[in-house]
Amino acid sequence: MVSEPIAVIDQETRRKESGPRFAFGKNWQRFLRYLNDERIAEAEKSLREMLEVEDLAGKTFLDIGSGSGLFSLAAMRLGAGKVHSFDYDTESVACTRALQHRYYDQVGNWTVEQGSVLDPAYLSRLGQFDVVYSWGVLHHTGNMWQALENVVAPVAANGKLFIALYNDQGRRSRVWKAIKRRYASHFAWRPPIFIVIGSYFVGMGLLVDLLRGRNPLTRYREYKRSRGMSQFTDLLDWMGGYPFEVSKPGDVFDFFRKRGFTLVRLKTIIGLGCNEYIFQRQSTLD
Repeated sequence: MVSEPIAVIDQETRRKESGPRFAFGKNWQRFLRYLNDERIAEAEKSLREMLEVEDLAGKTFLDIGSGSGLFSLAAMRLGAGKVHSFDYDTESVACTRALQHRYYDQVGNWTVEQGSVLDPAYLSRLGQFDVVYSWGVLHHTGNMWQALENVVAPVAANGKLFIALYNDQGRRSRVWKAIKRRYASHFAWRPPIFIVIGSYFVGMGLLVDLLRGRNPLTRYREYKRSRGMSQFTDLLDWMGGYPFEVSKPGDVFDFFRKRGFTLVRLKTIIGLGCNEYIFQRQSTLD
């Protein structure tokens, strides 16, 4: 059973925000070194395919937890009439601003700023958007169900909410949470965790490729086709991405159904990774 979120940010939420936290922004800074036109094109493709559109012409786009800024950039390149990007992590904000200055320095329809999805007063000032996007972010806030509650308000009538959340694997998820907390809590934990976990993923990937008769290098060369991402960046995020929460598709579906949303697309995963959801807000809501 999913616990219902509270209506305001309480002291416990603020405490969680200031607890152990992975340096997401530093990881995105490394990612920007590898960003190129091919990766940007893959990000655009992933938006088009999941939202089932050819472009975002005339649409407004809210990027919650913009990270590197790649998907805000993709929305701009798809013709969005207005893009608003924000992130809790100030270094992630700097990454998004760097992309803004690089590609759209002289335009006025892309806003980048620091903000928290756990701050409903901040979100209320933003207004409503045709597309609200938050991929792999809300489970890192320290209060995921409150964050999910808060993303309801910015979605316009008939607007779409595109989110991705870590899949609940029961005991395995609890083990990963303990690993991530240690990685984020002290530098001394990072080298041994990196060696052990990195070796595990490389070894398992190699074994699978050999069993399938595939060149082991192919998975690294083609990884950019996964939303334009970098495998090394994602690996560091997976090992250290704390705070960390998980959810089951059925619970997420029920949560948004009660709030007047219809599930229009779902991509689930078995094992590690994120389930992706596209919800549409019913037009009868305010």
